Amino acid sequence: MAGAAIFDVDGTLTDTNHLHVVAWWEAFRQAGHTVPMPDIHRAVGLGSGDLIERLLGADRDPGQDEAISSAHTVLYGTYFDRIPAFRRAGDLLRTLAGRDWQVVLATSASGAELAALRRAVGADEVIRATASSDDVDRGKPSAEPVELACRLAGVTPERAVFVGDTVWDMEAATRAGVGAVALLSGGIPRADLERAGAEAVYRDVADLLDHLDDSPFGPGPG
Repeated sequence: MAGAAIFDVDGTLTDTNHLHVVAWWEAFRQAGHTVPMPDIHRAVGLGSGDLIERLLGADRDPGQDEAISSAHTVLYGTYFDRIPAFRRAGDLLRTLAGRDWQVVLATSASGAELAALRRAVGADEVIRATASSDDVDRGKPSAEPVELACRLAGVTPERAVFVGDTVWDMEAATRAGVGAVALLSGGIPRADLERAGAEAVYRDVADLLDHLDDSPFGPGPG
């Protein structure tokens, strides 16, 4: 077995980061907060509680958190039937599975949202397991989701590679001791991803698939 190929979903396999930005912006607006969209974009990838605290501050009224999070869930849910996967996302997962990599998802999504994302990617037959926000106490940038993904795949961190699109993904991978591959498809600058621990950076999943043999998923130690 080659190892574990662990994937973030939003912004990595699916083109959804900016849908999240709009949904969060409206959820904050409904609660009486004006939050700049660029700030929201940089926070996408965090769990709901961490995202709200990062954007509103620790001195906010935490009594609003549940309503804001619920509003985001409802607003984002309006996109479920038309979530776009990135071109060749499913092909990449199937190719890795064909090379004996155990494909595992590590995502802050759960429930109906996760189901919609998986439908969009269309590669359920090769996804071995999922470490979702329901399965961990702390989301990325904590190492916990990536560590759980390794356990689900039955591999040590040294035999795993994590692919994501945010600094939170790279920090989680680094803390878990797994290889960190970044994609630019989420809209985060290359320099920020590399500073957060990315060992290799690709434009998107299609670019990674085109260069798979020269990537951390290629032949040799991995």
